[in-house]
Amino acid sequence: MPKISDRGLEMPESPIRKLAPLAVAAKKRGIKVYHLNIGQPDLPTPQCGLDALKHIDRKVLEYSPSQGFLSYREKLCKFYAKYNINVEPDDIIITSGGSEAVLFAFMSCLNPGDEIIIPEPAYANYMSFAISAGAKIRTISTSIEEGFALPKVEKFEELINDRTRAVMICNPNNPTGYLYTRREMNQIRDMVKKHDLYLFSDEVYREYIYTGSPYISAMHLEGIEQNTILFDSVSKRYSECGIRIGCLITKNAEVRKTVMKFCQARLSPPLLGQIVAEASLDAPEEYYRDVYDEYCQRRKCLIDGLNRIKGVYSPIPMGAFYTVAKLPVDDSEKFCRWCLEEFNYEGETVMMAPAAGFYTTPGAGRNQVRIAYVLKEEDLKRALIVLSKALEAYPGRVDED
Repeated sequence: MPKISDRGLEMPESPIRKLAPLAVAAKKRGIKVYHLNIGQPDLPTPQCGLDALKHIDRKVLEYSPSQGFLSYREKLCKFYAKYNINVEPDDIIITSGGSEAVLFAFMSCLNPGDEIIIPEPAYANYMSFAISAGAKIRTISTSIEEGFALPKVEKFEELINDRTRAVMICNPNNPTGYLYTRREMNQIRDMVKKHDLYLFSDEVYREYIYTGSPYISAMHLEGIEQNTILFDSVSKRYSECGIRIGCLITKNAEVRKTVMKFCQARLSPPLLGQIVAEASLDAPEEYYRDVYDEYCQRRKCLIDGLNRIKGVYSPIPMGAFYTVAKLPVDDSEKFCRWCLEEFNYEGETVMMAPAAGFYTTPGAGRNQVRIAYVLKEEDLKRALIVLSKALEAYPGRVDED
């Protein structure tokens, strides 16, 4: 029988999705599952976006330009200007979700064997995209005890060698909810400039920042304009995960020219998705305010609730809608599987993402889970009760002295 590729064998399973068959099986047994594992918002898509989809009157659903519709890119420039991100339409390439933007950037900027420095825990699919590009992830550890703050620049410098090509950040962070400070962003800028590296910055959660600190985009950093590549998506901003519309933004013309070769090879980003995304930019301020307020309430509900459970600790996330929590268990993947396969409380259970899958350091995150607060407050409160009961009953519970 023909062999699977080394790349395919190296590709990791998603910590967010790999337990999905167990959740399906639990539901077939009549168990209600609270999905805390995946960042799928339950809040409504803007009505203007839904209306645009309903009222499409085209006679042909044609290819769109490989770079994406000019009208959409022009409206995006106005949107980003509100965040003091000043770009031209030609600086923007529309992609099939933010994932394609990351993949095409890696393919365009990195050679096989090149290295990217990424703070861990990190969004698991970055590892998958790096493997696809033949690149290697080098991680710099952050700790839950320090709220996942970046270590000093010397720790980064220890990892830099002649194969290092880029630093990658997610700000606000998935999976931790951490928001990088101005000092940390300046530290990254100085390092990128000193070593002439690319700075890949995933900023899909910029609308969800819960602190008075200013939002510092990678595009705000002076002196590295040609090094910076920003990734964005409508998935979380407008609860439009399914339309698969993201973008790549950079002032570097050579990078854009190269990315466009990959864009042309995949033909075009989704036509219907762009129509919905462009219309969604007309969402009223009230929409943004209501969504933001709802996540603020959910964050308080979840973090307060987690830290009231004996043996559980979660730092307070300052952005996005995730947290990484430490649990009193021997192995969080075993615990998450057990919750779906063997446990229920009054016919209900919880599904979480084992955090080890967000680390590359062996053994790291073994007693941690990522939790997404994308359920309404009533369901979060119930999920917290179920989680507490699961931890009481779990045979692999480990209490610290």
